[in-house]
Amino acid sequence: MLEVKNIHQYYSGSHILRDVSLSAAHGQVTVLLGRNGVGKTTLLKSLMGLVPIKSGSVQLDGRDLSNAKPYERASAGIGYVPQGREIFARLTVEDNLRMGLATQPGGTPIPPELFELFPVLKQMLHRRGGDLSGGQQQQLAIARALAARPRLLILDEPTEGIQPSIIKDIGRVIRRLADVGMQGQRMAVLLCEQYYDFAEELADQYLVMERGEVIAHGPGSEMKAKNIQQLVAI
Repeated sequence: MLEVKNIHQYYSGSHILRDVSLSAAHGQVTVLLGRNGVGKTTLLKSLMGLVPIKSGSVQLDGRDLSNAKPYERASAGIGYVPQGREIFARLTVEDNLRMGLATQPGGTPIPPELFELFPVLKQMLHRRGGDLSGGQQQQLAIARALAARPRLLILDEPTEGIQPSIIKDIGRVIRRLADVGMQGQRMAVLLCEQYYDFAEELADQYLVMERGEVIAHGPGSEMKAKNIQQLVAI
């Protein structure tokens, strides 16, 4: 379980994250919502150690990762899919997936479950990542993050610029990872998303951010009744 308590983060003198607390439990999809520029991506980068926090704590399954390096967080069980995918365009699909195994012992095989989740990747194993469509690249980015079988998967706007058919496939994968996981171990999923209907459909829990603060949270089943969509409407 991810436990984030009272974190603050500053950038060029600006107070970006203000006393943010959240949790993400195994077997659940926790959805992070908010308009552009409210600090969502900064929060996710802070959880991954890509930007430092000024104060507060980040724990995964009781282990304090507040000052850990990104590779240490990956080794501890956090998988991260950044906004914009950031695959290696000149490397093959296979080599991109092997990059996801960087924290594992040498010779660790690519988990076969990845090709069950994303069959298209097996068909394109020897193509360069840059030759894939946007939707296929997004599937590759998620599979790369899953290669090390993380306990927590963080996704930053995975539906951005993706065709509807692949959005549905990604939604099914996210639900399966929370409910079943890999090798029978359910995952915690933290999903930052602008596509509201997609987020509402998947959410077991939700959080809404505004100006670097969490202004609303609760069970996903209450999102419609509480008119959460209005809070994040542009």
